[in-house]
Amino acid sequence: MNRAMNAKSARGVAALAALLALSACGNAPSRGDDPSLLNVARQTVAQVVARRGEPAEAAAPRDPAEMAATALSVNPGPLILVGLEGLGTTQVLAMTGQNGGMRTYMTPNEQAVILRGGMLVGTRGLGHDMSATEAGRSAALIRAGQSGQAQRTLRYYAADGRERPLPFTCRIGPGPKAGVMVESCEGNGVSFQNNYMVSGGAITVSRQWGGPGLGYLTIQTLRP
Repeated sequence: MNRAMNAKSARGVAALAALLALSACGNAPSRGDDPSLLNVARQTVAQVVARRGEPAEAAAPRDPAEMAATALSVNPGPLILVGLEGLGTTQVLAMTGQNGGMRTYMTPNEQAVILRGGMLVGTRGLGHDMSATEAGRSAALIRAGQSGQAQRTLRYYAADGRERPLPFTCRIGPGPKAGVMVESCEGNGVSFQNNYMVSGGAITVSRQWGGPGLGYLTIQTLRP
C-alpha cells in the first residue's frame, strides 16, 4: 500500500518537475501579483522534498503532486495535469470524450481543455476561450522532431461573443534543452512561443498559448 502510494507521489513530483523545467524554457512571466505556475511548482516540489526529511526553503499551501496521485488512484481513465499561468492554478482533468484524434478533458465544474495529439485545440469555461486552432503541419513537425515553418490559425471568442480568427506564421525547431521542441509564432502584432516535450513521437508535457486574455497553459500527461 505504502509502496503504491509512494510510486504515485513520485509520478506527481516528476510531473511537476517536468512542468517546472518546461516553464523555464518559455518566455519570462509577467511581473504581477498573481503567482505563476512556475512558483506553484517550485513550492510544491519544496514541500514534497521537506516531507522526505530534506531541506527546503518553502512549503506550498496546496499540493498538486498529491492531487495527481489521488486522481490516479480513483480514476482509471486518461488524465492530464493543467496549469493556468495567469491565475497560478493547477488542476487535474479527466477525459470525458473522444472524437477521432480529438480528446476532451474536463474538471468536475465542467471547465474543459481539448487536445489533438497533445496539441491544444480548444478550451471551454476558462474565460477568453479558444474556440479552435488549425495547426496540422506544426503538429507533424513537432512530433517528428523536425524543423520547418508552418501557418497556424487560432480562433477565439472575443468580448462580444463572436469568434475571431488570428493567423500566425510559426517557426518550429529543437529548443536549447534536449527533447524539447519550440514553436515560435508571430502575426497581427502578437507573438508567442510554445514548448513541447516529445517522447516516442508523443507530446507528454507542453506549455502552450491559449490566446489573448487566457495566456499560457502548461499540460502534463498523467495517464495517456
